[in-house]
Amino acid sequence: MFVMTAKVNKKKIIMALAGVAVLIVMLIMVFGGGEEATPTAAPALSTNDGRVAFLTSFGWEVASSPTQSGQVKIPEAGSEVFDRYNALQKSQGYDLSQYAGQTVMRYVYKVKNFPGATDPVYATLLIHKDQVIGGDVTNTGAKGVIRGFKMPQSTPQTNPEATPTSPTGASQ
Repeated sequence: MFVMTAKVNKKKIIMALAGVAVLIVMLIMVFGGGEEATPTAAPALSTNDGRVAFLTSFGWEVASSPTQSGQVKIPEAGSEVFDRYNALQKSQGYDLSQYAGQTVMRYVYKVKNFPGATDPVYATLLIHKDQVIGGDVTNTGAKGVIRGFKMPQSTPQTNPEATPTSPTGASQ
């Protein structure tokens, strides 16, 4: 049997343990704990309150809970309907082409303050991994149109970015 002995300095052990502790804390801050310490400005879209807050940020007053929610499949890119709807999404900073063929969550809220509307108006949010990937506001009136989230400054029929159809079934 072979026995080895060494003289250990307590000060060196304490310094080594402190160094390991500092390294662990730094790794937690970089890879795990930093998210909680840094609040985000965007509402938590995984909750109903967060989705309502998102729509409210555009000036919309909506019902406190969705009239519809469920999964929808984003149509394959390349169809005429998809291309028209995605042009609306691109005008507001979204692009559904990367989600074509995928299933996402759709939440539909009744809008209470659409300017000049006499028929129901609905706001649709398309959510993937707790992020808005698209959506629209649809006036269901005979001359109503589908538009982006931005509140119109004029009558609903004068928006050049509006489109008459939605591939996600947003019209109610």
